[in-house]
Amino acid sequence: MQKTVNILNKRARFDYEILETYTAGIVLAGTEIKSIRLGKANITESFCEFSGTELFAINTYIEEYSFGNQFNHKARSERKLLLNKRELKGLARSVQAKGLTIVPLKLFTNEKGLAKLQIGLCRGKKTYDKRESLKEQDTKRDLDRIKKAY
Repeated sequence: MQKTVNILNKRARFDYEILETYTAGIVLAGTEIKSIRLGKANITESFCEFSGTELFAINTYIEEYSFGNQFNHKARSERKLLLNKRELKGLARSVQAKGLTIVPLKLFTNEKGLAKLQIGLCRGKKTYDKRESLKEQDTKRDLDRIKKAY
């Protein structure tokens, strides 16, 4: 049994209001999946963009595999995301019409060992929304401390 890998984008939940989430497959090279299984990836600065009718993850960092040879992959490159046509059309329509953006939320491996990327259709938060979410986190933390004391 393989251990599951969960690489989160905590910054996305702070900067964006997530409206919908989708799970997409990723087209990877051989050494990229090996680096992901070792947990050597980062999706905090990445975003998704349409090129024609296909969706790509841009600026996703997957560290080069340390035991790779001359066929090793590039650390930052465009990676194609695999979704149904219906989902792609709906995402493209909402991004163009409503001014929303698509942001990677979580990179994980499923039970079969395949790498998946959870993406979210998001709307950017204003600064007062961010302050409010920080305030909610503080009150939740204080309540948890009080509950733990009793």
